[in-house]
Amino acid sequence: MHTASDLGPRRRLSPGLSMRAVVPNAITAAALCSGLTGIRFAIAGDFEKSVQAVILAGLLDGIDGRAARLLKAQTRFGAELDSLADSISFGVAPALIVYLWTLHQVPSFGWMAALAFAICCVLRLARFNARLDMLDQPHKDAGFLTGVPAPLGAGLAFLPLYLWIATGRSEFGNPALVSLWMVLCAFLMISSIPTLGWSRLRPPTHLRLGVIALVGLTMAALLTEPWPTLVVVTIVYLLLIPIGLVTYARVRRQGRRSPTTPSPATPVAPAYDGPDAS
Repeated sequence: MHTASDLGPRRRLSPGLSMRAVVPNAITAAALCSGLTGIRFAIAGDFEKSVQAVILAGLLDGIDGRAARLLKAQTRFGAELDSLADSISFGVAPALIVYLWTLHQVPSFGWMAALAFAICCVLRLARFNARLDMLDQPHKDAGFLTGVPAPLGAGLAFLPLYLWIATGRSEFGNPALVSLWMVLCAFLMISSIPTLGWSRLRPPTHLRLGVIALVGLTMAALLTEPWPTLVVVTIVYLLLIPIGLVTYARVRRQGRRSPTTPSPATPVAPAYDGPDAS
């Protein structure tokens, strides 16, 4: 009969998730379910609800990371779950929704465009996970993102659908043009283009009250006229991409001209709060 000592050292089981970690991960699971429900609505032909479900997934995705930081419940498990959920909600779901909407009319080219979008979204998230522990990230250190974040990439992919719903014009559902647009959105997600992050959006002090009012009016417009408002918001974000390029180039030039070299940053444990939160 063997005793415990005869069996050698036992592998210690890792503790389960704490209750604090359950909350942000439950929000991530809700975002995943919302994205999958968008596919269900698209199969039924209700494309308005399908887009709304993905937008809801994007809102939940923005909450889970902040909840994790607020509760001090950042975990590697949460980072991996968030990445997997994002790949489905903002990669697979938009690709299938747009394919079921119009790309199925050109099955070969349309399906390849949908695949390109889904694959590039997954590649973007994999690239982010691979860089979690890297200290040398020039874009992040300067307050910029690399490429278009996955939730915003899904929002860009839906632009023709927004226009189609808002105007009712069939031209916006042209499968060839929508296929090219999906490929462009896929490229923007995996590109190395520096895009503006939240830390870079700092309006001047004298304009901040106006910004608060503008945000309030935008929310009211989303409730009353959601589709034209989504078109405007998407176009504004597209215009911010070249602004981000110019701003990043200026920041890099100023960094090279600085007479003092900043000391290396002290290594810190990465905050696993979602692939596109930074």
